[in-house]
Amino acid sequence: MAQLAAEALKTTPLYERHLAAGGRMVPFGGYNLPVQYPLGIMAEHKWTRDHAGLFDVSHMGPSFLRLSHPSGNAEADHASIAAIIEPLICGDILGLTPGQIRYTLLLNEQGGALDDLMVARSSQAGGELYIVVNAGTKDADFARIEAAAGDRATLVRADADHALLALQGPDAVAVLGALVPGAADLGFMTYAAFPWAHGQLLVARSGYTGEDGFEILVPAAAAPALWDLLVADERVNPIGLGARDSLRLEAGLPLYGHDLNSTISPIEAGLGFAVSKRRREAGDFPGATRILAEREGQLSRVRVGLLVEGAPAREGAEILDAAGVPIGIVTSGGFAPSLGKAIALGFVPPAQAEPGTRLLVAVRGRSQPAEVVATPFVPHRYFRKAKAS
Repeated sequence: MAQLAAEALKTTPLYERHLAAGGRMVPFGGYNLPVQYPLGIMAEHKWTRDHAGLFDVSHMGPSFLRLSHPSGNAEADHASIAAIIEPLICGDILGLTPGQIRYTLLLNEQGGALDDLMVARSSQAGGELYIVVNAGTKDADFARIEAAAGDRATLVRADADHALLALQGPDAVAVLGALVPGAADLGFMTYAAFPWAHGQLLVARSGYTGEDGFEILVPAAAAPALWDLLVADERVNPIGLGARDSLRLEAGLPLYGHDLNSTISPIEAGLGFAVSKRRREAGDFPGATRILAEREGQLSRVRVGLLVEGAPAREGAEILDAAGVPIGIVTSGGFAPSLGKAIALGFVPPAQAEPGTRLLVAVRGRSQPAEVVATPFVPHRYFRKAKAS
């Protein structure tokens, strides 16, 4: 039965590279992916913080939403494509400039998160958005977007014929800049297309580690060649899912299906910035009544960061007040290699959410001290260009 399950898993265009590098393969999001390499999760984590880590994130859902009948007027076409996606999300897509990326959330009518995603405006005329959704929800997300588009636009999935690589860490810019001239000129949350010997690359200056770096969409047939070039650089090591998770946890970034789900709103999750000002003022997004009320303080739970004394508190662990009364639950937790201590994300009542609040977490039947702290646990190191005066 296990053999049948393994055979049913999808593989990415870099599967053979992972095996050759000694990757320990595990099921994740329907794919067979490396959780770690011989270097080990702790060392991979620290390598990414100090140098550059290379991740295969081809299980994600990259796609393009394109107008069926563009007018040729760039601004009018962008307005048309934005009008298709905006009723599904809480972000201002109309206001994007060419090449700009926006983090936003796909919401249900109750204001719960169906997914978090990246939406970017193409620098080309014709009304096109570059959209990247999460692996576990991509089929449902794409169906939802296609239903909204009808015959006005076409959704072109890129996950079947492309690979998605993430190069993250302080050396990422120098490494990729040497291979792709111009990539280093990108600012955080912008992207552009670049010619390359083996096919066009879409390079976004973004990531899921809190470090500066890039996510690179490359044709599947060319992905192994790009991987080989990158890992040939002594500043780069391949990094597995284990370190990817510990890095994102230190960065205080939510993981869909854990820190976000269909009952959790952007406000509860500490993602109020993703509810764009124009959309708030118009109140024209799913679940607006609930979300706007929560912005005014009408909410019963909020996501917090916790420093945990002792063993890590994993997902599902109870959070208790100082008297030992259960008040919430841990949604992500683990050991933070950069800090040398256990950390967690979880939900508690607003009255217990102030940094410095002393709480308890239940770990294997024992109560351990925990303290509410501001997130990120480790400061982000994104590269933001100075705005023109």
